[in-house]
Amino acid sequence: MNPLHDLFNPRSIAVVGASDRPHSIGARTLDNLLVHSQFEGDIYLVSTSKAELYGRRTWPSVQDLPATPDVAMVVVPASATLEVLEQCAARGVKFAVVLTSGFGEAGPEGQALEARMRDIAARSGLRIYGPNCPGVCNVNGRLGMTFSPSFPHDLRPGPIGIATQGGGLGRNIMQAMDRGIGVAMWSSSGNEVDLQVADFIDYMADADDIRVIVTLIEGIKDGARLVRALSKAARKGKPVVALKVGRSEEGARAAASHTASITGSAQVNSAVLAQLGVIEVDDIDELVDTAWLLARQLPGDAEAIAVYCSSGGAAALTADVIGQQRVPLTTFRPETTAALASKFPSYAAVGNPVDTTTAVLSQKGLFDSTLLDVCRDPGVALTVLPVAIDYGSVTVEIAEAVVRVQAQSPVPILPIWMSDRCGEGFDIYVRAGIVPARSVGKAVKAVRRWLDHGRWRRRADRLDWQPWPQLGQVPQPGRVLHLNEHQAKQWLARHGVAVPQGVLASTRDEAVAAATRLGFPVVLKVASADIVHKTEVGGVAVHLADADAVAVAWDRIHASVRERAPQATLQGLLVERMAGAGGVEVLVGVSRDPVFGPVLTFGLGGIHVELFQDVARRLLPLTRPEAERLVREPRSFALLDGARGRPKADVAALVDLLLAVSDFVGAQGDRIDEIDLNPVWVGPAGSGVLALDAVIVGRGSVGS
Repeated sequence: MNPLHDLFNPRSIAVVGASDRPHSIGARTLDNLLVHSQFEGDIYLVSTSKAELYGRRTWPSVQDLPATPDVAMVVVPASATLEVLEQCAARGVKFAVVLTSGFGEAGPEGQALEARMRDIAARSGLRIYGPNCPGVCNVNGRLGMTFSPSFPHDLRPGPIGIATQGGGLGRNIMQAMDRGIGVAMWSSSGNEVDLQVADFIDYMADADDIRVIVTLIEGIKDGARLVRALSKAARKGKPVVALKVGRSEEGARAAASHTASITGSAQVNSAVLAQLGVIEVDDIDELVDTAWLLARQLPGDAEAIAVYCSSGGAAALTADVIGQQRVPLTTFRPETTAALASKFPSYAAVGNPVDTTTAVLSQKGLFDSTLLDVCRDPGVALTVLPVAIDYGSVTVEIAEAVVRVQAQSPVPILPIWMSDRCGEGFDIYVRAGIVPARSVGKAVKAVRRWLDHGRWRRRADRLDWQPWPQLGQVPQPGRVLHLNEHQAKQWLARHGVAVPQGVLASTRDEAVAAATRLGFPVVLKVASADIVHKTEVGGVAVHLADADAVAVAWDRIHASVRERAPQATLQGLLVERMAGAGGVEVLVGVSRDPVFGPVLTFGLGGIHVELFQDVARRLLPLTRPEAERLVREPRSFALLDGARGRPKADVAALVDLLLAVSDFVGAQGDRIDEIDLNPVWVGPAGSGVLALDAVIVGRGSVGS
């Protein structure tokens, strides 16, 4: 049984701070629990001022209760909350739902109170929900442990679980019930002194009555906990649809102010969510549309859709948006086309999109028969049905026909209600659970997310990835590593990272001798732990074709570095054989995200990475299939794949290098803060790869 089972399904509840004062939090909480819930367990009321409330006896404190409740709902002022929690902990209460505000969101004093709350949870085993939250709503169980006056109106049960941090947007998602969206439960975690959104996702992954999990995240306090929960949902086959607030600089500031959580890097957050199969969306409407489509039916093997419409203009508009979103349209099987052609008049369009014209309005049964023909085509994953206007009784008849066909269809039918007038036809869809999208753009975006998730589900390796135990750990303070390029490359080479042959020379004569042994042309680079950007201080000379050129370059580099970086300590000059012609330069970097830990970044190398920002990211460790997808993700992969007559690059060797870098980071634990291999030379197929430059930033000492 999930550790949070008794939170969402308690046998007994205490309301601490119960009240009958109109409009107070205590009174609204009692009203939802006693009047609007259907809770059959024991309810205990704790009040220091009233001996009786709502015809029920009260007790002056938690320690005076006749039995220990599973859940204590805490609605006392912030100044009294700690005493109540101490009593709950001493009494053995399992969960405390703290609705009260005035904690971390209120400033330093509130943050100090939260620290003491965390201490109570850590030493007692009492799990604390909140504070500064609207509570818990188990809609399928008709239980509202909340002060929200909206609870009695938001009771349409269903298969969607909602886990949010904020209350207002969470309730906004709940109220999609008015469009026919059924919700199983909603948890809103508030300031998360103990329980977090991740814990509720974990519970919902286990819950039998939940098919799809929706989450709205403002900040992430524990990346490892979230990764474990999302991985569990993936293993259980439950899609997670997420809206991450704080993706812009302005949004990040607002989210941090609201929840006092770490918002993290938007690019890293998105990469991690995608890696775990989470469907990330851009707004609430898209969140709801996508989640309900997944709740209706998970995608199968087909990857293209059909459009069935009685308006030529609406069909063309829908096809335009489908093209813009790069959603493929099915090419019907000949049997489907023949069946449609035999039933429609000659002026109807029987390709895809299907334009039925007005024939379906005058010929009984034609709509049902032809729509079912389209839905049964083997290449159709889903059929969208734009409804341009409300035709009154005609639209009602069409809606009734769609409901009949959906009962026989192997694929979902998604109506798109394009009119601002929502008549009886709209209500028919809602009652049947065939919830219409409210615009073509929103509908097609939801369909694209749905199809993308289907592709992810079909990946054979999708559940293979496992996080490192040290995921998200902040490195312990220690001596900062000071490595020059030669030392960094030697360390990497011991772990299988391909680097050029090189010699660290301490004199001009050693450099000339090394270049002669390696073979010309060579490159000379200053070796100094104090100099990261060697070109900026004149510390690099390339294409040195003979011994004289090496000697001249030696003097020139030393003179330039002494002038531009006089404080730098030089360990010598690194002499390396120049990489061959015809290669592509890429970037491979690792940075330690404060939330999730080591993240690898890959993209076009040299100066282009800053100019185009064309990169892909993955949370480490890498698996081989994930590394193979990673290199193909940036648009610049075309340069590796033989664009414009270029030879195909050695992608297999590049994948090997990425895996070696991942293994290197894993072997070093928390010693590595940053790795920068830029550029990495990728030669033509069969000629390998070379990390031409290497920077490692870390702490401690060089490992094995």
